[in-house]
Amino acid sequence: MILVVDMNFKKSSLGCLEFVQPILSTISDLDVCIAKHYIDIGQNELAKCDAAILSGTPLKDNTTLNHLEKFRWVKSGNKPVLGICAGFQTIGLVFGACLKKCLGIGMTEITTLQSNILFSSQFKAYTLHNFSIEPTDEFDTLAESTQCIQAFKHKRRNIYGVLFHPEVRNKEILRRFVCEFSGHRRV
Repeated sequence: MILVVDMNFKKSSLGCLEFVQPILSTISDLDVCIAKHYIDIGQNELAKCDAAILSGTPLKDNTTLNHLEKFRWVKSGNKPVLGICAGFQTIGLVFGACLKKCLGIGMTEITTLQSNILFSSQFKAYTLHNFSIEPTDEFDTLAESTQCIQAFKHKRRNIYGVLFHPEVRNKEILRRFVCEFSGHRRV
């Protein structure tokens, strides 16, 4: 099962339709998926899932950055995780990274720096963010734009972050993550 975490400021917000539903529609044919608001994530959901995807949020929604205690499970658990935009930023902060001001809206050229399971070479991606993270010893930088880090992977664990929005463009990134870490692939 894939747990898709709604990172929006409140349950059933318009942001859920914009950022969570596109993830679900992209991956639901690959595995059983469940979407839960970050406030409602408990040990039961975490025990059942094989991997988790943390959604993005609207540009002005930075709520999760003030509720890092709700994401201790990312650091203490053993589940593969993919963070998108707000999920990227939240994972970075949970592991002690510092945010870096970096406004990105629209199509951005991304350059892959390290081989990884999600993407390769140069590609265009849709961005909508205010912050990236500063480089840190916890993460390998997988990709960047001319302005900032666009993707990372934890050095010892299957924890990934992408600042851009693969649910808008580059949906194959979501599918690759699920195919790599799903425990119950549908045929």
